[in-house]
Amino acid sequence: MPVIAKQWRDKLHAYLGGIVKGLEGVPLAVGGMEDHVHLLVGLKSSHRVDYFLRDLKADSSEWVHREIGKKVFGWQKGYGAFTVSPSNIEGVRRYVSNQEEHHQRKTFQEEYVELLKASGIEYDERYLW
Repeated sequence: MPVIAKQWRDKLHAYLGGIVKGLEGVPLAVGGMEDHVHLLVGLKSSHRVDYFLRDLKADSSEWVHREIGKKVFGWQKGYGAFTVSPSNIEGVRRYVSNQEEHHQRKTFQEEYVELLKASGIEYDERYLW
């Protein structure tokens, strides 16, 4: 849903980076649009991605409720998480940082399905959106 308004999107992205640091990760890039965010983060081998994202979503939702006043804001239940080789970090950083430009050419939904296919990940489109 397109609920992340441009007026407070940068503040949300900065806050997400702060949460990543607080969870002992390294925020390399945070970007997104009105209906999604992308985070490029460095995690330790001891991090559990599901716990990390649970905490990130809970803390950022509470921030949006408190600071922005959107009491019904919430993230979707699922998430996509992909590893990035060191040689691709800069390319992914540019991609994450330039979401508005990128999505003028391709929707998030189109891109996500392409990424799943390219990664060889099985999915059922009934459960994506």
